[in-house]
Amino acid sequence: MEGSVIIFYLLAALTLVSGLLAVTTRQIFRAAIYLLFSLIGVAGLYFWLQYEFIAAVQIVVYVGGIVVLIIFSIFLTQQAGEKMPQQKLSRQLFAALAAFCGMALILVQVYQHSFNSVPGTVIEPSVTNIGNQMLDTDSTGYALPFEVVSILLLAALIGCIVIALRTKQQPTN
Repeated sequence: MEGSVIIFYLLAALTLVSGLLAVTTRQIFRAAIYLLFSLIGVAGLYFWLQYEFIAAVQIVVYVGGIVVLIIFSIFLTQQAGEKMPQQKLSRQLFAALAAFCGMALILVQVYQHSFNSVPGTVIEPSVTNIGNQMLDTDSTGYALPFEVVSILLLAALIGCIVIALRTKQQPTN
């Protein structure tokens, strides 16, 4: 077995195990840390595929932005050490069914897509080409999804602020 194959399996195992631990642990801070490791594993896979720019964006946006925002909101709400309540069996079954349906939908899309490219249309994955493709406003560009993601990040930030501003209710005796 070659070294690159071993690296792939290690990164894939890190990503999958961390993702599984993130959704199964009952301690919210540990779940955020497991999510951090899972996203770092995905960035490692991008580095392994030699897509350095996309790996850097993965680290900056998701690891540096989303996970840090989640950790700050956990600390601001003073719930870092608390355990999340055990979920009912019906909710666990529904979550498993939703995950299975999502996986089935992705597999159907992958199997129906033809990955054959026309010779001569391959674009070199440079920073300039990726930037031009992301900011292009025609039908092949990604300007609209880029703006939608920015609105999603703004909504997550506002949600974290609202959660942090809530005061704990004092028990009445």
